[in-house]
Amino acid sequence: MRLRPARELLQGRLSFTYSATMKSRIPSLNWLRVFEAAARTESFARAAAQLNMSPAAVSQQIKALEDRLGTPLFERRAQAVALTEAGRAYLPPVQQSLMTLESATEALFGQSRAQGLYVQSVLIFAHGILARGLAEFEKTHPGTSVFLSTGNSATDFHQGFSDLKIIFGNPHSFGAESDKVLEERLFPVALPGCAEVILQPSDLLDHPLIEVSTHRSGWTQFLDEARVQRGKRRMVYADSTVMAMAMAREGQGVALARAPASDATMRGSGLVPCLPGMSVAGSEAYHLVYDDRAALRPPARRFREWLLDWVAHEGWAG
Repeated sequence: MRLRPARELLQGRLSFTYSATMKSRIPSLNWLRVFEAAARTESFARAAAQLNMSPAAVSQQIKALEDRLGTPLFERRAQAVALTEAGRAYLPPVQQSLMTLESATEALFGQSRAQGLYVQSVLIFAHGILARGLAEFEKTHPGTSVFLSTGNSATDFHQGFSDLKIIFGNPHSFGAESDKVLEERLFPVALPGCAEVILQPSDLLDHPLIEVSTHRSGWTQFLDEARVQRGKRRMVYADSTVMAMAMAREGQGVALARAPASDATMRGSGLVPCLPGMSVAGSEAYHLVYDDRAALRPPARRFREWLLDWVAHEGWAG
């Protein structure tokens, strides 16, 4: 096998050819399966549970893979593990390869009972919407195993491999086809002591406003629709609604809840609406994204149909 630079191979710039005179460096398939599970769950223990192995066995196989490749794939921490730069670069092609093998095996032989489905979702939707519904999906589709990963930035969704993506904002950046799944309504939330002194929209300017930097809909839209004159604002920035609400819970300012996806985060948070009954429609929506509907694998087609029907049945569809 004639080897090419790893970075160029991962970026798809060069292909490689096999030679009988050279030993293949492709690692054991078992090692790759263990690596994929550990990287996806960010936990050796959770990977072990999914693969019916012990955490020690997972750790040993990861170590064997790292020794074979000559580079660490994980940073070991006290209670968790995190991918190194090499691990993050290696994960997408490993997932792609495993999915290709699974799809080919299913298509050619059709003997696999459990069908894996890879879904990527923005964190707030996964936490607030999917967490409620996945148990129902798995109950009605017992042969399908759902592998859910979350992210917030565009990089998260362009690097990872999945059958389906649930994104917020413009769907055309992530796939050729899409379905609008859910719209949102924005309303300000804070700790009770802060909320009780906000009697009208202009009072919001007396407090730090926590903005989610990855969303177009935010405080500017809310204040404009509330007819608050533009004045000096103290802004604090977060990269997700989950983080923004966590900051509000710590008394760092007023955040915008994004119903219904943020409803689960609101429960038990100690946050309350600042102006009860006042909300504005967001200018963006959640979309289910894929490359070609006709080419979706059977479990992906079933999940798409279920998700759209379930959201509509719950009364959330826009």
